[in-house]
Order: sequence, then structure tokens, then C-alpha cells
Amino acid sequence: MELFRKKDSKFYWYDFKVRGKRYRRSTKETNKKRAEKIAAIKLSQAMGGTGLLDRRAPSLQGFSTGFLNWVESAALARKSKKYYCNGWRLLSKTHLVGMRLDHITKDDVEGLSFSGTASNTNCALRTLRRMLHKAEEWNLLGKVPKFKLLREHGRRLRLDDDAEQRLLVAASACSWKPSSFELFRDVIILARDTGMRNQRELYCMRTENLDWNNRIIFVPDSKTADGRRMIPMSDRVYELLRVRAEGKGEGWLFPSNRSKCGHLTDLAKQFRTARAKAGLAKDLVLYCSRHDYGTRVLNNTGNLAAVMKTMGHRDVRTAMQYQHPELEMVRIALNRANGSALQTSV
Repeated sequence: MELFRKKDSKFYWYDFKVRGKRYRRSTKETNKKRAEKIAAIKLSQAMGGTGLLDRRAPSLQGFSTGFLNWVESAALARKSKKYYCNGWRLLSKTHLVGMRLDHITKDDVEGLSFSGTASNTNCALRTLRRMLHKAEEWNLLGKVPKFKLLREHGRRLRLDDDAEQRLLVAASACSWKPSSFELFRDVIILARDTGMRNQRELYCMRTENLDWNNRIIFVPDSKTADGRRMIPMSDRVYELLRVRAEGKGEGWLFPSNRSKCGHLTDLAKQFRTARAKAGLAKDLVLYCSRHDYGTRVLNNTGNLAAVMKTMGHRDVRTAMQYQHPELEMVRIALNRANGSALQTSV
């Protein structure tokens, strides 16, 4: 077996014959020792007849059909499936779609650019990474190039009282059916007064998980084990849930005939419409109500442990990402100081 460098390539190449067939390809490695290992693996696979080197790697576009079929049939969460489909939508508009899988390098990936936030770019990159690892698993690719994701900054906006009122006023001005407005209003109120995660917890609430006597909502399933928890009902949450439950003993609180699961799965379109009409920032999403919940409850109780328990958090550092009490404390301190200075000057 021969290992060499071509004049027009920075990588080491291997060249050998097995059963009269020649194998000559780049190792995608600039380090000689790592290149030797790659070449040895290729030789072993060729001699073992695994077929990795006997077939031409498909393009990313060609491979996408099999990958998306796998996403659809795999035991993945519905949100994960939607995430990968959106990632492929972003990738399908790049020059990578016409490239063979074994020709995609780290430089190619790092040269990609996508509109929107870092999370939008990372959606595409995570999908690409999953696709390449699947190709490796299915013996279509020898090695997956390593590339980094962008740094994402957490949300800092809160869906506070002012934002709630502006959203509801804007929504009432839209040409929605009364039932659509009521659904939007109830979701906003529940999100703010329970701190529940939108899709995994709030949208799939069931009547049998409501304890009317103790005014408690039980969350049976969540993102983490600590997400199984009990949340107290505020007065307005109790009233709206009573109306929505309509005396039923069981069933979805937000039923939907349009979804396979039988309940509401998304309210993003209506939220964007109301947000634009209210003139609120595009970064404000329904999930920001979870940040507001943590901040309000901590401000009024001073009990971080209680906040963590009702929000389903185990790690204090995670919990503090959803709470912003220090800003209000600083504001109060400044106002007090300014007031004292004003009285002194007078």
C-alpha cells in the first residue's frame, strides 16, 4: 500500500489493489500517522468485502431521501423530527447538496451562512452532523469531518404584564373566530402563571391531571425526570381551567382534530400575528413567559427552591437562566438613592 501527498492537495492519499481492483482516495488527513490508520482501515474493509470502498458515496441531496425516511420511521420525539426536517430545509438551499458525502470538509461546512439567529444556523449544522454520522453508520462514509456549532445566547426577554395586555388587545383586533381568540388568551395566561413548557407540557394538559380541591396541576411527563411535578393554580388559571374543562372528568384541555396526537401542538403562527400587530420585539416568543414566571415568583417569595420545584429544575445554574430579579433590585436601589440625594439637596 502506498501513502502519498498530491501536489494540489494538503491531505495524504492511499493507493492499493485488492483482488485486481485499485483503490485510490484521499484520507482527509494532514497528519501522517492518522492518515496511515485511515488507510489501514480502508485496506482491511476492502479485503473483508464490507463494500465501503466498492461503491461511490452519494451526494448530500441523494442521501437526504434515505435520511428523511429514517427520521420519519425512527423512535424520535416529534420535536426532534420537526427539528431535522427544518435543518434539511436550510441545508437544501446551500451548495453542499450537490457535493458527495466524502468530499464535504470542515472548511466547506464553516463556509456556510444562514439567515436568522445562531440557533437557526445550529439547526442546520446539527442536522448535517447527524446525516454524516448516519452515512458513516451505513458504511457510505469513512470519516465524519469535525466542525463546531455557533455559540447561542439564551433568551433575555420576559413576557410580562405589559406584553400580555398588548398581545391580547392585538389578538382581539384580529379577524379570528371567538374560539381562536379564547384559545390564544388561555394559552398566554397559562404560560405566564404556570411556567410550563409550551409543547411538552402545556399543550398536552389533560383534565384528569387537575386537582380541583387543592387547586394543583400535575405534570406527568416532561423534558427531564424533575419535570414531573405539581404546579399551583392561580385564581385566574383556576377559573379559565374550570370553563375549559366543562365538567369533563378526562380528555385533552386543548383538543385538536388536525394533529395525530389529538391535541394542540403549535400556536406560533397566531403568536407571530399578534406580536407584529402589538409592535413587540421579534425575539419575544411564548417561551419567554417561562422566564417571566421564574422572575415574578422569586421576586415575591425569595424562595429559589420553591421556584425550581415548580419549574422542574434540579440545577441552580439552569434555574437562574430563567430568572432576572437582580435587575429590579438594582432599579429599586437606584430610585431610593436618587430619592435620598434629592431630599438632601433640598
